[in-house]
Amino acid sequence: MKLTIFHIDAFTDTPFKGNPAAVVPLNTWLPEADMQAIATENNLSETAFFVLDANGKFHIRWFSPMTEIAFCGHATLASAYVLFRHQMAASPVTFWAKAVGDIVVVQGDDGLIEMSFPNREPSPLAAADIPPALKEGLSIEPLEVLKNQQAYIAVYGSQDDVLNVVPDLQRLKALAPLDVAVTAPGVQHDFASRYFWPANGGDEDPVTGSIHAGLAPYWARRLGQPLLTALQASRRGGLLTCRVEGDRVYVSGSCVQYLEGTIEV
Repeated sequence: MKLTIFHIDAFTDTPFKGNPAAVVPLNTWLPEADMQAIATENNLSETAFFVLDANGKFHIRWFSPMTEIAFCGHATLASAYVLFRHQMAASPVTFWAKAVGDIVVVQGDDGLIEMSFPNREPSPLAAADIPPALKEGLSIEPLEVLKNQQAYIAVYGSQDDVLNVVPDLQRLKALAPLDVAVTAPGVQHDFASRYFWPANGGDEDPVTGSIHAGLAPYWARRLGQPLLTALQASRRGGLLTCRVEGDRVYVSGSCVQYLEGTIEV
């Protein structure tokens, strides 16, 4: 069987930056083991697969090299880019995933692609509830620790702390199934972050769209503004625009195509 595959750099307008995702459009689902094998072979943060249903929604699933992921932003952004650019889909398009429901995606006149996520604002943890593995797994002690459905979020005082913190990935792995984000006020952006996910995908994720469904509400409340710019300060780096409106968080970004090809399975 031959399948079309796209390799897209998401949350960037510069090749070789942002977060690379593979996108594999399907007519019908492959066996789960095959999708996981393809994602492992690709060895990118995520590989997205989607199938159009009879109601016009694209059911989407995401796989890291290690496991299926419940919620992925950058591979959804990449999938929408493929639909708009290669399948001439009309904006908006709607993706559906079991863990998050509908994700409506709009292509703006400015070229940015905006995704509508559920608001997953984190809750603060009392000091006694912070897991020892989190305390021991970060080289700089955070000022505050939050938690949502996806990750522990360590809050720091400056962007330099976010840049300089060194994770002990073996200790952080013990926090599975949750990952770990670190965040602080930004220098040229409203906030900055990094994301570590040794239990679910790898060491450090280049740009994590999904965690901004939690980071953006936190910073919107703290800064008193619903519209925010965000830097994910990984080695590749990525830029996001976030807008918080009630129970939805709108996350926008750009994409650059690196590859279109064919795989055989």
